[in-house]
Amino acid sequence: MQNKFHLHFKLNDKSFSSEIELCNYAKEISLELSLFLEDWFNDKKNIIVKTSGSTGKPKSIQLSKEHMVNSAKATGSYFNLGASTTALLCLPINYIAGKMMLVRALTLGWHLDVIASSSKPLENLSKTYDFSAMVPLQVENSLSNLELIKKLIVGGGVISASLHQKLQNVSTSVFATYGMTETITHIALKKINEVGRESTLAYKQNFYQCLPNVSIFIDNRNCLVIKAPSISEEIIFTNDVVQLVSSNQFEWLGRFDNIINSGGIKLNPEQIENKLAKLVSNRFFVAGVKDQKLGEKLVLVVEGSEQPMLLEEIKNARILDKFEIPKNIYFIRNFIETATGKVQRTKSIDVLQLGV
Repeated sequence: MQNKFHLHFKLNDKSFSSEIELCNYAKEISLELSLFLEDWFNDKKNIIVKTSGSTGKPKSIQLSKEHMVNSAKATGSYFNLGASTTALLCLPINYIAGKMMLVRALTLGWHLDVIASSSKPLENLSKTYDFSAMVPLQVENSLSNLELIKKLIVGGGVISASLHQKLQNVSTSVFATYGMTETITHIALKKINEVGRESTLAYKQNFYQCLPNVSIFIDNRNCLVIKAPSISEEIIFTNDVVQLVSSNQFEWLGRFDNIINSGGIKLNPEQIENKLAKLVSNRFFVAGVKDQKLGEKLVLVVEGSEQPMLLEEIKNARILDKFEIPKNIYFIRNFIETATGKVQRTKSIDVLQLGV
């Protein structure tokens, strides 16, 4: 019987003659890795994965193994990453991003190294890799060693303006991803620095480029609608407000469920945050809290110690329109995060007991 993994696949520099041998070795590394491989190699057509819970309650959904393989092949084709590609898995295996790094390696015959997920994944490494995936916090903490990765995809959160600027000075080709568990990680990519202008890669741009065989539309809320039959039998309706650039390119503007209605004025938090990023160095977000007069009032929530003059600095900087200036600023020691490091806005505000 033929194995369900590529002939050239290696895990931590080891080759394997059978699925049983691979699964036995995986038990020595981690329980999560072992359990995933056992699920992947069984006769079931689907696999159960957990959503991150960044925009709602975490839930378990079923994904087709065939669709996961199709997604892996699309990524390999886009980045021209064939057999014997060296790759680093430094994300949690119990979420889709980590699982898909494994599926890509198994499907395409990569040489994959698996290390424990941490906020500083490159801290003790010296080996160079062709490809890896990280969340923004990992990237921020790895800037001094990022040259170890030739091509890097970044997902699981918005890349801040300050991190975006720092990435212009690295030798790694860095791509922001757009996707979710339901789309089996990314269905679109955005090049965010100038290096690595190979003919197969999109140059630095402000919009996302869809992978092949992905069609996009917008609904009556201007939210993205995705049709990608190779990875989902269902048309996927999102809550992401976008502007279509072309039939396969879009600019992400923000989350529909984050929009604040303040006295009849609709405010997009992500656009305001993009402006404030030039002024606020700590992690932060803006949100709407209940207000008797306005319905919702705009507030700024900053992680870290209090900065008494920050609101005055924002007003004097004249970087915001009149209605975009926060009514109040609140400081919180640490944001509440999901297991994958995404900031949970509502839960973080609940700590402040502001009545959201």
